[in-house]
Amino acid sequence: MTGFGYTLMTEQSGPRELVRYAATAEEVGFDFEVMSDHYSPWLTEQGHAPYAWTTLGAVAQATSRVGLMTYVTCPTLRYHPAVVAQKAATLQVLAEGRFTLGVGTGENLNEHVVGEGWPGVQDRHEMLREAVGIIRALHTGDLLDHRGEYFQVDSARVWDVPEEGVEIGIAVAGDRAIETFAPLGDHLIGVEPDDSLVSGWNAVDGARRIGAGARAIGQIPICWDPDEETAVRRAHEQFRWFGGGWQVNADLPTPAGFAGATQFVRPEDVADAIPCGPDLDKAAEAITAYVDAGFTDVAIVQIGDEGQERFLAEAAGPLLERLRSG
Repeated sequence: MTGFGYTLMTEQSGPRELVRYAATAEEVGFDFEVMSDHYSPWLTEQGHAPYAWTTLGAVAQATSRVGLMTYVTCPTLRYHPAVVAQKAATLQVLAEGRFTLGVGTGENLNEHVVGEGWPGVQDRHEMLREAVGIIRALHTGDLLDHRGEYFQVDSARVWDVPEEGVEIGIAVAGDRAIETFAPLGDHLIGVEPDDSLVSGWNAVDGARRIGAGARAIGQIPICWDPDEETAVRRAHEQFRWFGGGWQVNADLPTPAGFAGATQFVRPEDVADAIPCGPDLDKAAEAITAYVDAGFTDVAIVQIGDEGQERFLAEAAGPLLERLRSG
């Protein structure tokens, strides 16, 4: 059975609001919740970027049933992988086994802030490969010394290691990433309903098979509102950055850069790509595209802090009913 999740989007809501939404989303009936880990919003209009790990610790205490996940953390530049290993282990203890560590190669928008530059994609892949190995080693609870191509770890140990460990989902896009990371990850993370991601992952020797222990976790934005014009306006204002595609989105360094890159994106362009308005059948159809592509889990982004509570109160329950009955 497909799991349907709720996205706690740090770029569009403050930390207290996110914790409140997390508790409500659990009550409404979502199966899991994912949280973005950003230092900056994509666009100035979004207006937020609280620290994901502090907020997730609070969410772990405000909820009791839903799975929790970073979607995604980059454990290579802004964070050293040894620090991510400690954070993930602590969060798993707080969440009592409900947490999955989602990782990826990151975006310049969030990683450039520490002044280490922005490596090319092949270097980012190799950095993530090494980082995952370090995190796995530290989650054994053993003492680790590591001298690698990108990272050094000196006499490090994670002292509070959860008994159930921490499973790792890895964001992939394209054959090279799948070949590199499928043997290393417990789960696939993808941002488009492409069945070749799932089939490609399952074809790699040593990979945990999706549907037989491994999950394929996707994410899709919608903008529900009783008034379609309001929904389109909000989606254009806060989510027009989405249309650039991940190859572009990974490299732009600032919200001003995203504003410039999307200045000619029209509201109707956004509405063509993102379900907007009150039609829950239309939203369900777009979400089901991930299910049809073989994804086991889909996280839903409701665009904008404005209207978030109304979405949870009025639309989320009926939307979940449609998705589960389909």
